[in-house]
Amino acid sequence: LMFVFDDLLKLDNKSIQMLLKEVDNSQWSVALKGASDEIRNKIFSNLSQRAAETLKEEMEFLGAVRVSDVEAMQQ
Repeated sequence: LMFVFDDLLKLDNKSIQMLLKEVDNSQWSVALKGASDEIRNKIFSNLSQRAAETLKEEMEFLGAVRVSDVEAMQQ
């Protein structure tokens, strides 16, 4: 079975934290642009307050991102 981006909701916090260490913030910022609020909240809650704010700022700085770019990053 394939793991899809929405499956992040099924992971425990420790697994999310491991992913956050392995994946670059610039990739997260693009991937989260098209994510549900639930996924965003799960990711942000597993970051320090400062790191979450930095990621949110990076997402805002990106502005509009093509859906195809978001989907590619989520892969």
